[in-house]
Formats: sequence, structure tokens, C-alpha cells
Amino acid sequence: MVERIGTCRVLGEIGSGGMAVVYEAIQEPLNRRVAIKALKPSIAIDSQFAERFEREANFMASLQHENILHVIDFLKDGRSMFIIMEYVDGIDLYDLLERSPRLPPDIAAIITLQLARGLDYAHFRGIIHRDIKPANIMVSMQGDVKLMDFGIARHERFGDLTETGTGLGTPSYMSPEQILGDKLDFRSDIFSVGIVLYQMLTGRKPFVEDESRTVMQKIRLDRYEPFKKLGVEVPRKLERIMARCLQKMPANRYPTTQALIDDLTEFLAPRVPMNHSARLVMFLHEIGVMTGEQTDEVLSAVAPRVLRASRRNGGFLWEIAKKQAWVLLALLASGLTVQAASGRWSGPAVGGGPGFVNPANAGYLKVSADPWAHVHVDGERVLTTPAARAIPLKPGRHYVKYINPYFVPIEHEVLIEAGNTVHDRATLTEEITTGEGSSSP
Repeated sequence: MVERIGTCRVLGEIGSGGMAVVYEAIQEPLNRRVAIKALKPSIAIDSQFAERFEREANFMASLQHENILHVIDFLKDGRSMFIIMEYVDGIDLYDLLERSPRLPPDIAAIITLQLARGLDYAHFRGIIHRDIKPANIMVSMQGDVKLMDFGIARHERFGDLTETGTGLGTPSYMSPEQILGDKLDFRSDIFSVGIVLYQMLTGRKPFVEDESRTVMQKIRLDRYEPFKKLGVEVPRKLERIMARCLQKMPANRYPTTQALIDDLTEFLAPRVPMNHSARLVMFLHEIGVMTGEQTDEVLSAVAPRVLRASRRNGGFLWEIAKKQAWVLLALLASGLTVQAASGRWSGPAVGGGPGFVNPANAGYLKVSADPWAHVHVDGERVLTTPAARAIPLKPGRHYVKYINPYFVPIEHEVLIEAGNTVHDRATLTEEITTGEGSSSP
């Protein structure tokens, strides 16, 4: 392993592919961590692979967006090439799906939304990624989603490095026109986004090779398995978004990447009443990617910022921000108490509850709701999900009601025993009918 690259001290190898190796390093003049993508020594410096490697550096350097991995520098050293990039502390979507094969709909939608924002920026500048797949999508410990690896990207103003009629990419995530080797536009990336969204929601790819057809034939000719047939419940609005992305004919997909962003934003608005990055951080904590200490460090910085920014806007936004901040702080409170200057926290004090309960004789209730809900116990509102704290209750029967203003309420009966903790979960699936008609997920 090399020890130095330019002004960077190499710490170790963190990944390897067919064309390049990725190292973690310290850029010593600025004392910051960076990632260095190095062309493998076996690749000739004058080959098409090297030309593609250099083009990737140029493309990524021209794209300064929060959802695209930033390029810091590009070096040529003898017969080697190096792309110096920002270091992202996180997990790529491929490994995330190994840990949690099916993601909650709101998490899948947040990741897709951030991915679409990065793509929209690239598409506006004439760049088509052509290799959207989980391994090229990074979820950081700060709750950001970063699109990586523009190695086979194409710019409208430049020629292609592949021959006409040749498909280039990862077969399982290709669009029909990419498989055929047709000329591509941004809608090819949208099809690949649909495949990734389907995989996040179901735990499997929509097109899988079998004895009768290859994966490429299935992408061109077959329809994906419906969610109901797989026994997977997905809100209809999100299902419609995915279905539009996966239309075989490009003309039937979203007319712009911004249109996809608009639909995802509309879907998430009633379901995630908090900062999207904070919700991702909470999920990473739930599945064990982040420790409690790491989560506390991130969210303790987020909550005050949410309050300050929204207070400047006043009125309605300020009230929403306070609710968001309390949700974040509830996770930090280790399940017991929340200290708040405003004194507006609605949860019960330790040993309180609905009705006073002696902690020595108490049982405990933990709740979760998809997408989220105000939780009432025996008619008294005690908290808003997501929350890590356990609710102390007297032993016996209690009635738990989950209320989200956009869904029909759900009520459960729970039996609490002294010294034990009961976990109760609710999935709110039936949307409240509005004057314009009903919409059921």
C-alpha cells in the first residue's frame, strides 16, 4: 500500500473495484480526512479506462451540490492518477440494505428525494449518471445522502466512450433504452432510481433473472412483481411515484427530475414532521449503524438550530419547529425526562403518567408508529413519536390511541405487568378523506 499521495498521508484502504482502489487519508496542510480514488497500476495510463477515470474527476469537480460527493483535487503522478474527494463518514446503501433489507416508506422516500435532488442538479448541467445503484449512494452519519461514482457518466456536449449499440452500466439497474444501447437522456437515470426505490421498499430487486429470461430481458419486456403479491404494504402515493419511474417508455416517466422531487416532497410533508436528515440519523441509530453517543452528538446540534431558524420566520413555523425539536430531544433524553426552558413538554414526569404510579411497582410501555403519531394513553396525551422513552404505567389494562391528523386514528388495548416493558406498534394506513376525495396509501 502507498504511504503518501501528494500532500496526503494514507491511513488505509477502504474499498476496491475493477478499475480503482479507494484509500482513507489525511490531507496534512489542512489536517482533514479525505478519500482518495486511485487508478489501479494494472490500468494503462493511455487506455480508455484511464480516460474515463479522468473524465469522472472533471464531471464531479464541476458538480458542487450537497447530495453529490465533492472532488477536492486531481493528481497525475507518473503512470498513476488520483481523485482526492471529501471523506464521508457513513454507510453506502448497499451495506445499509444488508443490515435492513426493507426500509420504512418514509426512510426510502427521504433517501430517494435527496438522490433525486443531486441528480436534478447534474441533469441541469447535461450530465447523465448511468450507474445509479445502492453501492453508489452513501448515507452519512449526519443524515445526508451523497451520490458517488460518475465513472461512466455522460455529458451531452461530449462524445461517448462506448460504441453505438453498446450498453454500459450495472445490468440489474439499467433502463430498457440503456440495455438496447440507445441514446440516453435524464429519464434513464429516473428508471434506475425507480429500481432502487423498489428494492428499498421490498428488500428485493424488481427484475431478477430466472430460467426463462435474463435480467436484461425482464427489464425490457416484463412488469415487476406488485407489492401486494409480495405481501408488502406501501402507501399508494409512494407506489405511484415508483411506478411512474419504472415505465418502460421514457415518454411515460417523469418529464423532469424536478417533477419527481415535487411528488416525493408532497408525499413526505404529512408523514415526517421533522428535519429529514434528523429522521435518517434516528433510523441509523435504530438499526445499530450509529451509537447512542454519535446520535446524541448530531441531534443535540440539530434541535437548537431548528428552533432558531424557524423562530425568525415566526408564527406557524415556530410552533412546528418547537414540536420537531421536542421530538429530537425526546430521543436524547434516554427515555426518562426532558428538561425544557419553555415547559411545554407534554410527556409525563417520571412516576407520573396517566395517573401517578410508584416507579417501584410500575410497568413500562414503549410505542412506535408509522409514519408518526401523537400517543394518548387512557385519554391523556403523553408523547409524539418517534421517541425512545418508556412510559411508566400502573399494572393492568390501558388504552393506547395513535393520532395523526392525516390518518384515521388507531386504538390498542395493552396489558401492563409490574417490572415488564411492553412494545406496542401502530401502522396508520387509512388516510382521512378530504373534500376533494379520499386517497388511501
